[in-house]
Amino acid sequence: MQYAMIAVFVAGFTAASLFSATEHWRRATFTLGATMLWLAAMRLSCDSKVIGLLAVRSKRFDVLFCTALGAAMMWLAYSVDSLGS
Repeated sequence: MQYAMIAVFVAGFTAASLFSATEHWRRATFTLGATMLWLAAMRLSCDSKVIGLLAVRSKRFDVLFCTALGAAMMWLAYSVDSLGS
C-alpha cells in the first residue's frame, strides 16, 4: 500500500514536470500543489523507512510545510487569470 502511494506521488511529480516542459505553467503549478498535499498525506500515514528521502524533518514539520506549500501553490494557480489560454 505504501509503495502504491509513492507511485502516485511520482506520477504527480512527473505530470507536473511534463506540464511545465510544455509551458502549461498553471496546470504544472496546480498539479505540483496537489502532489505536495498528497505528500503531506503520505508523510502522515507511511513509515519513515519507506518514505526515505521524502522525510526531511520531524513528521509535524513535514506535514505542515507540505500542506501550506501545496495549498498556496493550488491557490496561486487557481487565482491567476488565464489570459485567454
